[in-house]
Amino acid sequence: MTAKIVVDSVNHLYRPPRGRPVLALENISLDIREREFIALLGPSGCGKSTLLYLMGGFLPIETGAITVDGKPVVAPGPDRGIVFQHFALFPWKTVRANVTYGLERQGLPRAEREARAQRFIDMVGLTGFEDSYPSQLSGGMKQRAAIARTLAIDPDVLLMDEPFGALDAQTRHLMQTELLAIWQRSPKTVIFVTHDVQEAVYLAERVAVMSARPGRIKAIVDTRFDKNDPAVHKSQPFVDKVDELWGLVREEAIKAEQREAP
Repeated sequence: MTAKIVVDSVNHLYRPPRGRPVLALENISLDIREREFIALLGPSGCGKSTLLYLMGGFLPIETGAITVDGKPVVAPGPDRGIVFQHFALFPWKTVRANVTYGLERQGLPRAEREARAQRFIDMVGLTGFEDSYPSQLSGGMKQRAAIARTLAIDPDVLLMDEPFGALDAQTRHLMQTELLAIWQRSPKTVIFVTHDVQEAVYLAERVAVMSARPGRIKAIVDTRFDKNDPAVHKSQPFVDKVDELWGLVREEAIKAEQREAP
């Protein structure tokens, strides 16, 4: 399949106001296919989110290159939508107003943006909560609203930075299932950052395992299963794949701890 996103020999150096610069990413190269669901997995501090923000155009690319459909990434754009861990909803806007926000900025007529917003509100299961404010919603509902807002602008690429990390286990599982259903109905290229091995195996078609800082691509593991099988988590191939990936991540987590030890 055609490469949608190409990351070519990217390095990223953080320069804090005080202290020494920190090399966050080193020589990252990765091809992401059209309509692929890929997870970035690794220990805390390995640069997963940094790589995601570079793809989104939120951080400058200093060395190497990132292209989307062959065009260099130089800034954020409507072709790449992002969903953050902590919802990032406007607290003073209703669900409907949050979802239509990006459509207003695109200049769509009111009737069209309200119809499109309703379609995605329905898709994420928030029908009946259109006039509710974020403070009236549970964590899972807030994240559904955030996903609807991002999907409504119809980006080709969906960038997700640990979007379910702040949810309880039950809600997290429900949201994972919902996200897969949305992706199957409306296929997009999805890059999903997580530190949860089982989540990565369940959601993604491939998992890119990153090393301890400076982040490199340690391995790329195929994780294609029948995700519609309600018992997939209990199948031996699924359990074996989780164990394989956990072993790779554990090695890097130990390295990270050893480097930080006094």
